[in-house]
Amino acid sequence: MCGILAVLGCSDDSQAKRVRVLELSRRLKHRGPDWSGLYQHGDNYLAHQRLAIIDPASGDQPLFNEDETVVVTVNGEIYNHEELRKSLTLTGHKFRTGSDCDVIAHLYEEHGEDFVDMLDGMFSFVLLDTRNNTYIAARDAIGITSLYIGWGLDGSVWISSELKGLNDDCEHFEVFPPGHLYSSKTGGFKRWYNPRWFAETIPSTPYDPLVLRRAFENAVIKRLMTDVPFGVLLSGGLDSSLVASITARYLAGTKAAKQWGAQLHSFCVGLEGSPDLKAAREVADYLGTVHHEFHFTVQDGIDAIEDVIYHIETYDVTTIRASTPMFLMSRKIKSLGVKMVISGEGSDEIFGGYLYFHKAPNKEEFHEETCRKIKALHQYDCLRANKSTSAWGLEARVPFLDKEFINVAMSIDPEAKMINMDEKRIEKWILRRAFDDEEHPYLPKHILYRQKEQFSDGVGYSWIDGLKAHAELHVTDRMMLHAGNIFPHNTPVTKEAYYYRMIFERFFPQNSAKLTVPGGASIACSTAKAIEWDASWSNNLDPSGRAALGVHNAAYKKNTGPVGSVKLAPNIIDNVPRMMDISASELVIQG
Repeated sequence: MCGILAVLGCSDDSQAKRVRVLELSRRLKHRGPDWSGLYQHGDNYLAHQRLAIIDPASGDQPLFNEDETVVVTVNGEIYNHEELRKSLTLTGHKFRTGSDCDVIAHLYEEHGEDFVDMLDGMFSFVLLDTRNNTYIAARDAIGITSLYIGWGLDGSVWISSELKGLNDDCEHFEVFPPGHLYSSKTGGFKRWYNPRWFAETIPSTPYDPLVLRRAFENAVIKRLMTDVPFGVLLSGGLDSSLVASITARYLAGTKAAKQWGAQLHSFCVGLEGSPDLKAAREVADYLGTVHHEFHFTVQDGIDAIEDVIYHIETYDVTTIRASTPMFLMSRKIKSLGVKMVISGEGSDEIFGGYLYFHKAPNKEEFHEETCRKIKALHQYDCLRANKSTSAWGLEARVPFLDKEFINVAMSIDPEAKMINMDEKRIEKWILRRAFDDEEHPYLPKHILYRQKEQFSDGVGYSWIDGLKAHAELHVTDRMMLHAGNIFPHNTPVTKEAYYYRMIFERFFPQNSAKLTVPGGASIACSTAKAIEWDASWSNNLDPSGRAALGVHNAAYKKNTGPVGSVKLAPNIIDNVPRMMDISASELVIQG
């Protein structure tokens, strides 16, 4: 992932302003440690911090058209860039670099503002047309890449990959909505991504396991496009294991394999003895990957919380719980020389994989909840996957959020997705069935049908318990009594949430900042609407999968009261060893 920052129409073309833009752009350097670029045209500034994945030698940004009248700063990957490049070449376009993002300026020349839906990938970009001093900005369909927009008192518009690039200089700022384009010509947004499922009408296409299988295999294969060493994140759950299995199966014939070797590297993190570590090790052995297993302690995670909140820019409880192990793991991965990983985010939203979906009353509500979950991904799992990895200059790719794959999966009659334990159809049954191949198995049966574990649970149940214990030590009952007065917006209802909120507001004190974070009640990562599915859930609100009473194999006990009131022994975080790396002895990249 790269970092982009644009300051547009600021009525200041002085050297002092240029220095300020450079200073703010450096706040994003963790996202792109390989190179920095800044283009200025009058009072418009486009800055870029590059993480070089495709064409590391010549793909520095900003990028230009032939006569340098159209300028682009981009964060992301365009998977169909070779196809687009061929068609543009036929119409006379000439390219300066081999970068996948080089096609954007030329597509704009051919199609104006109506080209964004032609891009197959994850991206955020700002394009400046110096011929008429207009600009556009756009974000990918689901919001895999992070992006914010702000407005200054001087009439300027700011676009940044992260809050920290603009929060100190804008009067107001907000999340740039996924699937949208902002145009200076209209001064507003328009939605460029308009799939059928977005209207939440109930689809009726019959379930075909082979169609679903091929669609996901294609989504994984196109993400093997890389000019740098890469690997897969492997928790041992269904989603990451399928990603690893498909990658291992098709890697041998790719350009990446010729350049870096055909043996796949896999990475996992967890507390000692956690469910994920055991399952991931088994999957890695089955697939023959070079497996790297990282152990962390509860204290390691607690020590990193402030850094995590600074980087992921949220106070959402479940996002912080899950981001911390991923943040620690990403640092270890980058230290091995790896710059890109493929991950399994998005499957649970598309297929109703969270355990609370067991209680969906009918297919209509099941489907509507999946639509709500996908639309909110940019505030939760996409934000976590993007920023936890980008904090260390690592890029995460998510094939489940491929546009074409989502269209296939969300067109299936949701009756096929419904969970029916009497018929032994557990969560995500249609995905499991699609890859249940007796002749050429993708995974061992018990992994293919392993119960869903949320990442923050799977790394070790004592991780969440330890966080709650730590919050108990630092947030008093008196503080909670006045929480509504201190934090009237999204008032924290547990001590853990209060603790995170204090840290967040220290880094991002502006009112606009707190408004970028979603709120509302949740059970096992549900939306607030889905809590209506089970009356008992309103008394057991917690985003952990173990809060799904009667569903999770290690569910919390009933009637334990609000989560924040549970008393946990503080010594759970004492006397523990530091983070350990139990992995392959070295990362071997074949020339």
